[in-house]
Parts: sequence; structure tokens; C-alpha cells
Amino acid sequence: MTQVRYVQARHTYPGAERPAVDDLDLTVDDGELLVLVGPSGCGKSTSLRMLAGLEEISGGSIWIGDRDVTHVAPKDRDIAMVFQTYALYPHLSVGENMAFALKVAGVPKAERAARVAEAATMLDLTKVLDRKPKALSGGQRQRVAMGRAIVRQPQVFCMDEPLSNLDAKLRVSTRTQISALQRRLGTTTVYVTHDQVEAMTMGDRVAVLNDGVLQQVDTPLALFDRPANLFVAGFIGSPSMNLLQPDVLDLPLDRAAVARAGADGVTLGLRPQALRLAGPEETGLDVVVDLVEELGSEAYLYGRPPAGGQRVVARIDGRAGIAPGEKVTLVADPAAVHVFDTASGERLSA
Repeated sequence: MTQVRYVQARHTYPGAERPAVDDLDLTVDDGELLVLVGPSGCGKSTSLRMLAGLEEISGGSIWIGDRDVTHVAPKDRDIAMVFQTYALYPHLSVGENMAFALKVAGVPKAERAARVAEAATMLDLTKVLDRKPKALSGGQRQRVAMGRAIVRQPQVFCMDEPLSNLDAKLRVSTRTQISALQRRLGTTTVYVTHDQVEAMTMGDRVAVLNDGVLQQVDTPLALFDRPANLFVAGFIGSPSMNLLQPDVLDLPLDRAAVARAGADGVTLGLRPQALRLAGPEETGLDVVVDLVEELGSEAYLYGRPPAGGQRVVARIDGRAGIAPGEKVTLVADPAAVHVFDTASGERLSA
């Protein structure tokens, strides 16, 4: 069983006033693909590098299985790292790149060849094993980097934004390949990305970090449906959740939730799909349209109240024919309202 555990793990860079990762308590289950996500500088890559042994821990501990690896050298942690850059040896062939770490470790030639052949089959690289990296596409190079990690048969994969150098279409296809491959191998994997769509589509669970602090860890759907605080609510989802003051919308609210709020009151959260265009006899939130993003079968309408204020986003029919400058009325689904404490940001609704 290869479970990864961060136990109050902390890292502070020299000269920094506050930790880059602060008392991280997080468990990655055996065989799980857990995604670390958050904005730039939130501590996600530092957390991964702490696991790999590339950053020293200022406090707490990290465990792989039943072994405390806090002070174990990177080469002895039985981890394979896949970086943002492919880091391939240009003078070696694809097969030689994939086998290099095994050769250094003294693995017999026949076993090296068997492992490389198996990984190449998984990654559709068999026909390019004799090519040099310069003769490969970006997607192929990334698969070679993946193959180099796979042949080592590690306890844990650490992946640091491995798709960020690929174009949009290739990112989509490659992320599905990585997810399928990880499930086939069953290797415990910690995957870092700043792209929350990538996180939501790939992770068995997703851990959201901000300013070095873990905000919430849960399944993608649970994060979307029940964000723990205002930060997660605004970060998860594309477009992000509308965060509005109660006087903007005339909605029935959970009295028990509102009663638990502090002196600053509550903030309401509504996903774009929880808002719709009003019918002829309906009343709601009047907005002047700033922009309509047309995506074919659906569209996103961006607008503001006529008197000004915070922009609101609503998902509408892609053929609604709404143009910038028009005034429309939006109606909210009361059952889809999230209630947060304005001061603390914590979720108050059930």
C-alpha cells in the first residue's frame, strides 16, 4: 500500500516572512490521482517538491507508505518526477532516454529493454524509439518523459504541470491519456496544475491551496457543489461563481445560515447556470449586457445592474440573440444559492 501523507508539513524559503507551505495536513490514498491546484504562488509546486525531496521541510513530516521520508535523499524515495520541461537528453534516442535511469541503477539490459518496450506500447511510442528528441512533436516528447517515469516502476508519480507547454487541443487529448494510464497502472500520483479545468477533469480528488494554506480537498463534484469558503467558490468553476451582496437579489435565504453570520453579514454565491433570462411576467435582477460569449449551444452573458455594481455572469441559450448594451432581467434559482460569511469567508449553508 503506497499512501502519501503530509503531516503539518511546512516550508519557508530563506528570507521569506511567511511559509510558502503552512502546516499542510493531506493524505493521498493508495492508487489515487490527487491534483494540487491554486493560483500562482499558492504553494502547490513547493508541496510537490517537498514530497520529491527537492525542497527541505522546515517543519512537520512526509510519509510514503509506512516510511518517514522527511530526511531521505530524493534518489531513495522511490518517486518518479515528470516536469513542465521535458528534460530529455538530446543526444540519446527515445529508447535510450527512457532507459537511462534504469541503466544508471544497474538494471540488466534485457529487463531494461522489456520495460521500455512495455511503456512504449502504452504510450504509442514504439515506432519512434530510435528517433532523437528533436525529431518529435511536443506531445511525443511529453510522452517520452512519461515513459521515462513509468519504466522506473516507482511507488509515487510526481507531475509538475506536465501539459503547460502543449497547445490547447493537445492538452485535452494528453490529459485524458494521462488519466487513463494512471488508472491502468494504479500508481499513487500527485499532480500539480494552475488550470482548474484540468484539475476537475483529471483528479480523483482535488486539493485547493491559497497562500500556502490548504483550503479544501474533495472530489471535483463536491468542490463544485459545496465549496468550503469564498476562495474555493470563486476559484473552482469556469466562469467562476457570482459572489453577490444579499440586497442585489430578492431571494429567500436559509435563516439558520444567516443567523450564524458575523457582524459583516453574508455573501451569496450563484453559479452562472443558476441564473436564467426572465420570462415576460417575471421579475428579478436587471442588468445591462456588457458582453456575450457565444459557444454554440450555449453562451455566457456578462452584465451589470443599471446603477452600476458588481458584474454578473449567466449561462443562457446560445441562440438567445442578446447583444451588448441591451437591458435584460435575470432570475435566480433559490435552491442553488450558496451562503458564506462575508468576514471569514466560511460556508454557512448546508
